[in-house]
Amino acid sequence: MCGIENDKNHPNTRQLLEGLPKNWGKWGPDDEVGALNYLQQAEVLRGVAAVRQGKTFTLQVQIGHPGGDPMWPARNPSMRFNTLDRSHYQAGKQPSMTGGAEYCDDVIFMQLQGSTQYDALGHAWYDNQLWNGYDASSTVGGMAKASVLPIAERGVVGRAVLIDMARHRGKKYLGRGETFNHLDLLAAAQAQGVAIEKRDILIIRTGSMGAFYEYGKTEFFKDLVEPGLTYSRELVDWFNQMEIPNLVTDTIANEVITDPVSGVQIPLHCALMRNLGIAFTEIVLLEELAEDCAVDGQWTFLYTAAPLKIVGGSGAPVNPIVIK
Repeated sequence: MCGIENDKNHPNTRQLLEGLPKNWGKWGPDDEVGALNYLQQAEVLRGVAAVRQGKTFTLQVQIGHPGGDPMWPARNPSMRFNTLDRSHYQAGKQPSMTGGAEYCDDVIFMQLQGSTQYDALGHAWYDNQLWNGYDASSTVGGMAKASVLPIAERGVVGRAVLIDMARHRGKKYLGRGETFNHLDLLAAAQAQGVAIEKRDILIIRTGSMGAFYEYGKTEFFKDLVEPGLTYSRELVDWFNQMEIPNLVTDTIANEVITDPVSGVQIPLHCALMRNLGIAFTEIVLLEELAEDCAVDGQWTFLYTAAPLKIVGGSGAPVNPIVIK
């Protein structure tokens, strides 16, 4: 649920976002992919034109890492089990195939948002309405509207720009609760010698996933307050004017969970995703890509992603691939 209970000290989410732009109906009454509609053929070709070297990078964190999976602390870690392996043959419980071939199988139980993942546009809401005005009751028992499936069926391809906020501030990782806004992004882009262009897929590195693997799960989640973007009306207007289709970060929430000014929780999920239809991609591993960009000075590239096609899902794992 978006927002916190209204009291004398804090506005509610509706009050905080009153009068800000919405893209509901912009792509028709039945739209479920929102700002990804900006990524038409011309934007795909703009992404292809950004390929200069043929280098490829995958951005998903490992599922089932021995040190634990980075995810929202309230979610359960993945569990993978063998259902068939060499021991079954040794115990005489599985016959070999004709000719002697054998094989193994396994299953995994995991949160759909327990890895690098896309949010469905209907993942977060307030006032009982999802993206495009769909009724929040449509989420009961599985998302009938604005699930992750339409995003997965469409796929995401376009030009992306990486903004390395940690490096810009001379840090390996941003500190707990360290904030930045769109003006900081523009300053970092200028320092990198790159421009954030209209309809760019915006990728932001805070160093958060690097910190997770360096410090370990226990230390990372101790008194967790993530770094990230903070809400302002000007920031929302900037995202809207720039027609940003997809926000991608190496944090769990893509924003500071509690806005330090208003006290409202996850306001950008509501202002950017619920109202503008901007796709959110979280828990992205950017260390190798960012290091390479710092060496060769190329901060733009072709970004491609296709989350799993989960019917009714509020999110789905994804392994984005970028090509420089």
